Amino acid sequence: MSAPSHSSHLSPGAGSGSITDVAGIEVGHFCDTRRPTGCTVIMARDGAVGGVDVRGAAPGTRETDLLAPGNLVQQVHAVMLAGGSAWGLAAAEGAMRWMEERDIGMDVRFGTLPIVPAAVLFDLPMGDARIRPDAAAGYAACEAASTAAPAEGNVGAGAGALVGKLFGVHRAMKGGIGTASVTVGGVTVGALIAVNSLGDVIDHNTGQPVAGARTEDGKALLDTRRALLRGELPKPLLAGTNTTIGVIATDAVLTKVQANRLATVAHDGLARAINPVHTMSDGDTLFALATGRVPLEGNAPGMTVLSTMAAEAVAIATLRAVHAARTVTVGELHIPCVGDLEAPRG
Repeated sequence: MSAPSHSSHLSPGAGSGSITDVAGIEVGHFCDTRRPTGCTVIMARDGAVGGVDVRGAAPGTRETDLLAPGNLVQQVHAVMLAGGSAWGLAAAEGAMRWMEERDIGMDVRFGTLPIVPAAVLFDLPMGDARIRPDAAAGYAACEAASTAAPAEGNVGAGAGALVGKLFGVHRAMKGGIGTASVTVGGVTVGALIAVNSLGDVIDHNTGQPVAGARTEDGKALLDTRRALLRGELPKPLLAGTNTTIGVIATDAVLTKVQANRLATVAHDGLARAINPVHTMSDGDTLFALATGRVPLEGNAPGMTVLSTMAAEAVAIATLRAVHAARTVTVGELHIPCVGDLEAPRG
């Protein structure tokens, strides 16, 4: 198995910042050395107003109902993103333990209760599927958390991610995790996206695929959208074996209604950067966190501008995830990265 890389190619969106540009946000990765898998924690120690939008038809999530505007809990203390399919949800337990030890969470009279929603992606084709993130992995991710710009590519929840599996895993490419931020009028919106999509990743500036399903010879991109429209048949798929998950964070003061709306419109960024997206075999889930450091008053951008910023940050982060990814070989499965391929066909 090739070792994960923490560096990134020069790519469209390079230099576009990171989610930790948002005041009050920390990120930590855990990477399992036994196979490509891991988890990523996005932490708001002081609490953040949270929202979520689940668009994929096969999600693996935890604690999403409490983020509904009409429900009691107002503050989220971390979000856990993990590989390992539903087993990977156990990583959130480690984050809860780490935060409880540091008295981070909601006072429930009998203790401090950290609120840690989570979402997982399916990376089980990459090596021994019995190895997946657990509570110890989540704890380790919290130990690694900081306000530094997080590593991208084959790390954390993106360590075992693949993209473009519609015509078989053997024709897929390496996905990963990417981040970006946008600042307008003194308000910052950042995104961290783990890209494990069924569809191709698209450069939203050009409309061209940059990673995804390959031709039969494996040397070039197929262009999944055009292949489907001309009648090429995909391979039979197991539901939930894909999924793009992520977090959008802002330093703006938002209500739970607004945070949920931000999570909803952030999916516009996925729709620009992945095609097809939100399929029956994807569990696409985006969380939103508002740390409340900047009030939306005076000339500060309102929800329309914040929504545009969120979609842009998600699209850039998605593109960065595949540009930062590196080739991986696990047993007989060889998964190339963007830099390995020829230009896409006409």
